[in-house]
Order: sequence, then C-alpha cells, then structure tokens
Amino acid sequence: MSRNSALNCADRTELKQTLEATCFDLAVIGGGITGAGIARDAALRGLKVALLEAQDFASGTSSRSSKMIHGGLRYLVQGDIPVVKESASERAILHSIAPHLATKSPYILTTRSRVESMFLRIALKVYEFLGKVGKEDKHQVWSVAKLKAQEPSLATEGAHNAIVYPEFLTDDARLTLATIRSAKAEGAVVGNYLAVTEVSRDGDFSLTAESRLPEDDTKATIKAKLVINAAGPWVDQLCQLENPAQAPRLALSRGIHVVVAAHRLKVNNTVVMSTRDKRKIFAVPAGDYTYLGTTDEFYPDSDYWPDVYAKDIDYLFNTTNRYFPNTHLSAEDVVSVWSGVRPLVGSTEGKANEISRKDEVWEGPMGMLSIAGGKLSAYRAMAERIVDRAIDILNIEAKPCTTATLPLPGGESILYADLTKLDEITLTRWRRMYGSEINEVYTMGTGLEAEVRYAVLVEGALRLEDYWARRSSRAWFDDRGGIDSLEPASRVMAELLNWSDDRRKHEVTHCLEIDKASRQHIH
Repeated sequence: MSRNSALNCADRTELKQTLEATCFDLAVIGGGITGAGIARDAALRGLKVALLEAQDFASGTSSRSSKMIHGGLRYLVQGDIPVVKESASERAILHSIAPHLATKSPYILTTRSRVESMFLRIALKVYEFLGKVGKEDKHQVWSVAKLKAQEPSLATEGAHNAIVYPEFLTDDARLTLATIRSAKAEGAVVGNYLAVTEVSRDGDFSLTAESRLPEDDTKATIKAKLVINAAGPWVDQLCQLENPAQAPRLALSRGIHVVVAAHRLKVNNTVVMSTRDKRKIFAVPAGDYTYLGTTDEFYPDSDYWPDVYAKDIDYLFNTTNRYFPNTHLSAEDVVSVWSGVRPLVGSTEGKANEISRKDEVWEGPMGMLSIAGGKLSAYRAMAERIVDRAIDILNIEAKPCTTATLPLPGGESILYADLTKLDEITLTRWRRMYGSEINEVYTMGTGLEAEVRYAVLVEGALRLEDYWARRSSRAWFDDRGGIDSLEPASRVMAELLNWSDDRRKHEVTHCLEIDKASRQHIH
C-alpha cells in the first residue's frame, strides 16, 4: 500500500478534532476530481490542507463521466487549441502515474469519402503534434476489409476506410479516490459527508461544515488562510455563501450513458458514431458489457441523480442501431444507466456541446477562489495552475509541483503475490481496480467481502452506495445493475461500521431506490 494512504473515515469524532485543531493553509471544498487534484498538489508542496466533501468522494460529475482520458478531437475542430493541447499531453502523464487507471483503447472513426479521410488525418496530425504523441501511438488507416475483420458487427456499406487512433479509458471514481488518498498520504485532512454551510472571514477564513451522514450529527468549524471552491455543479451555491448577490456563472449540462450486455452489442474497440444532429457518441467495450454515451443538453438543476428519460435512451440507441444494424437494441436491453451534470462556465444560449471545456478561476469578495469547467483529462494541470496561484496569494515558500511524476496509489511497479486462489474474472477485475495494491486486497479475501472491507478500511466508504456505485462500479457493470450484491455487501459494512439491522436495511433500500429511479422513465 502507498505510504500512509489508507483512508478510513469512520471515526467522525477524531475527524472533527483534527479539523478544528489547526489553521490550514488551504481548505478545498469539493471532493471530485478537481478538488482531489488541488488537495494532492498542495499537500505534496508542503501546504497544510483540508479537503471537505458534502457527500461521498466523486459522488457528482466525477463518477458520471464518459470515463475517457482524451484530448477531444471536436474541441480541435471548434478551435479550442489550448484545451486540446493540454488534455492530449496529460494523457501520457496519467498513464505513467496510474497505468491501471488509464487503459489504452483504439478509437475507430469510419469515413465515407477520400476527402473526409484526408480531413480527419490532417486533424489527427495536428492533434498528435499538440499532444507530443509518440510514434507508436500515431493514428493508422484501416481498409474496409480490416475494419470488417476487427469489428464484424459494424456496418461498412459505403465506407471508404477507417481512421484509428489510441485514447485512454479510466474508472473516474477510482481515479478521484486514488488522488484523494495520495493527498491524505502527504498530510491532508480529508472528510466526506461534511457539507460547508457557512463561509466567513476575519483575517483567516472560517468554514462551518455539517454532517450529511445518517445517524451522525458532526459539526465542525475549520479555519484556513485560503479557501478554494471546487464544488463542481455546486460552485455557484458555494459562491453565494460568500456573496448572496452573486449571479450564477455556470451553465449545467446533463449527460447520460447506458450499459448493455456485450453479447447484445459486441465491440472490440471504442467506436465513434455520428448522430443525426451532427454530434459524436461512443460505443465503448467494458468486459462483459458495452456502454454508450453521451447526451449533452442544458439542465436546470445540480441534482446528484438527474433523471434519465426514454428519449435519452432512444437518442443513443437510434444511432447505435444504424451503425450496428443487426443489433436492434431496445429498452429491454438496458443493464444500467448513469446520468451526471457537467459544470460548464458560460451561458445557456446556444447548445451545450458548443461551450468551451476550458477551466476558469475567479476570486470572490472575501478572497475565496472558485474553479469550474475543465476536462477530466486535464485535472492535474488545472490543479497545478490554481495551486501556483494559491501559493502566490499566501506568499509562502513551497516545494515544486511533483504530481506529474509521483505514482498514485496502485500505480507503483511491484511483484504480484501468489494470487492463484482468484478466478480469472476476479483477477482481471482487481488488477484494473487496484493495480499494485491487489496484494493488500487479497489479504482480506477473494471475493466481494474483500472488496467491501477494503472500501471501508482503506478507501473511505461510509455508505452502501459508496461501495456499490463508486468503489466497485457494480451499479453500472454488473448483472441487473449490481443489486444482487447489495445484501451481502451491506452485511459486511454493517459489521465494520456498527450498523443496526434497521440501518443496514435502510442502506439497501436507499440503493434500490436509486436504481429504480434511474429506470422510471425508460419504457
């Protein structure tokens, strides 16, 4: 296990005492990937850091993305060169510090003409130049015959050729969690289910944080010299704690993804598809499953679980059925769905997919820094920039940034222990989830019980939803949305967290209600 990176959040009394015992250099509000990256960078530079998350880590946008680490060709077409350059360059860094969380996947773009093929190749050459892509990862051109051999279910009638280039897939929630655990290993004080409800300043900042955990009434006052608001879709709400008259700056966009069984839609690579309204969506291989995404339309609320409607499923299935004409996907094929809200900086005029994904930082009247926008792919570079700014504001000496070279938990090179008791499916799953930490998980058992124990004792899980949706992704990539895992997982968590049987049943019911609500509009 990475040095001191075990994150056990169960002792709320100790957490309160630790948070109130010192004045921090920096308090970060928001435990998504942006806040996690900031906390890690600042802690590695020697700052005293507190990280506060209102729900579970990665419970918002950072567990509901398309799970891709990519530069985004469409941003190049839109002329968003800085976003493309940074995101494309950051892919290689993430792969080096967390190889288990950045898996290379060829992306396939089918072209219909020589002109289209030429245009895409020129765009990709620019993309490769901006991202300093190595020779081994340069794009390839496949003939129609090779395309048929590689993707036999994909329609090739009228195709000219296929352009193939590599990007990376990730587990967004586990990437966020690994980043937070790294921050904790460097001395950051980390708390989930602690919502900031008041912000004031008299010299130093004072934050009031109140528990959002069932059966817990923890309330803490945190002092900090500087506060960074990285609350994702809730950034505007935090800004209004500082200044009630603050006008909203975010344009929220909802994106949904749907999972089907691989035997219903088999893809060997990530297939890029064009919709009727000239957007791009993806069919992505994920073991025994394939997921499709995403939609992109304005959404009025910062919901944790935005609704999914039949029209969303139809939008993704109609395009997929055109590209895979023998598949005939319908609502009956839905294994699971996830829906999330993107915190974009801009206006709701026009279309959501036209808003730049560039991050923006602004300072409030008390001096709180707020950050929104940006792409998952570039979270580390975003964090580096805002921590640089924080250090300038604090006027302190700090170590240089090392986040580009220090491995995340699970990203170290190790010799695997004897794992012969694991079946091949579990072994593959655990290597992807835990990387070099698989040996520690193995000491706790060989199946679901070991995953749950590790989630609580090392990964900060406090509710059944935390394990089901974010530590294990069983809510998305398991039969029937992983609901068969809820009972056995709840019993392990009840033992570790001293739940009553009523509390345990409440946790199961809570997850079942989330699953039911996600499907209520799907016909």
